[in-house]
Amino acid sequence: MQTPPQITDSHCHLDFPDFDGQRDQIIADAATAGVTRMVTICTKLKNEPQVRAIAEAYAPVFYAAGTHPMSAASEPLVSVDDLIALAQHPKFVGIGETGLDYHYTADSAEVQQQSLRIHIAAARQTGLPLIIHARDADDDMARILAEEHANGAYSCVMHCFSSSAELARAALDLGFYLSMSGISAFPKSQEIRDIFAAAPVDRVLVETDAPYLAPPPHRGKRNEPAYTAHTARVGAEVFGMDYADFAAQTQSNFDRLFTKAAAYKAAA
Repeated sequence: MQTPPQITDSHCHLDFPDFDGQRDQIIADAATAGVTRMVTICTKLKNEPQVRAIAEAYAPVFYAAGTHPMSAASEPLVSVDDLIALAQHPKFVGIGETGLDYHYTADSAEVQQQSLRIHIAAARQTGLPLIIHARDADDDMARILAEEHANGAYSCVMHCFSSSAELARAALDLGFYLSMSGISAFPKSQEIRDIFAAAPVDRVLVETDAPYLAPPPHRGKRNEPAYTAHTARVGAEVFGMDYADFAAQTQSNFDRLFTKAAAYKAAA
């Protein structure tokens, strides 16, 4: 049987209860689909020990941690020093997810912005990429990313990108990356596919955001890292590339952004 091209699920949530008792199989299924690495994301720092334990237990799994914007008002405000301390772990490869979400939690916009700037400072100081969640907050997001970049460069991925073409351009102009999730594969998501098609292919990652947003043919069911391959096949179509070539491009992109994960792989 032909081995599928290797890809990386750059954003998933393997600590969520949806995967309890099944993580061995989930990671084995991912490998069968060609998903040989995944970054599991901690969204509340009180859960960091459990997320770290998953990364320590499974060779293909790396992790990142931060305070999700929807939790910014209900969780203790993280400090730059807290994030820098966590970043000392060899499999801790990114800062976040952080960002702005005004869809359900616009009332906490001020603390979300404060939290975001703290995460940016930690990304700048550690050299690790910032992982951004953006929803219904495009103007503030573009402004803060640009203001902070002017204060000192940092790297960033706009995770699960499904915002406006204007925010995509603002992020790309700063040298940031856009990540393609299952949303990009939904039949009615042509506008998002067009945004990606206009982006440089060397600035695109793929992800699941599992257990959410499963791409067709699994839409409406629990998502899992193996399904990154479905989204990546749509990505190949968007860019008019062979799947193997697109997979290789996204691997190169991931390695360029998540340098600590790439170096860990080389040392393993």
